[in-house]
Amino acid sequence: MIKGFRLISYLEGISYLLILFVTMPLKYMFESPEPNKVIGMAHGLLFLLYIVFAIVVKFEKQWNNKTLAIVLLCSIIPFGTFWMDKKYLTKTQ
Repeated sequence: MIKGFRLISYLEGISYLLILFVTMPLKYMFESPEPNKVIGMAHGLLFLLYIVFAIVVKFEKQWNNKTLAIVLLCSIIPFGTFWMDKKYLTKTQ
């Protein structure tokens, strides 16, 4: 389950950065909303999967609620999923 969560967290982090630094500037500076729609949909799905996987891993690794809250918070902070992977997932393998 950890390997799956690591993959989802990387993909979610990459999609979030693409939205922030690529598709949003395209949408607002160059009036091209199409990439934002595509990447935004993928990011939304990955975000939901991230939350589900985080909850499953919480029970698998017996994280406390504070750790789960930090892991979930990392999904809304740019580069947070990459830090979370280093801090909480690579140690547990």
